[in-house]
Amino acid sequence: MTSPPGGSDQDGSTREPQPFVCARCGIPAGDSQPATWTCSVENGTRQYFCDVCSRQNLRAIEGRLDSAWW
Repeated sequence: MTSPPGGSDQDGSTREPQPFVCARCGIPAGDSQPATWTCSVENGTRQYFCDVCSRQNLRAIEGRLDSAWW
């Protein structure tokens, strides 16, 4: 299980906040996840997709296909 950026791990240690980056196109989001971005958990890893990539692949996302398929 992964914790949110800037959160603490199960052992109580804290990590540096990681910037949000679109897993498809690589565009950075800044310090916090924008409300228009999509979060997907694939193989136990959280991946974030920008609003443009999310819109372009909406049918595949709704069909619960892994991002490798789209």
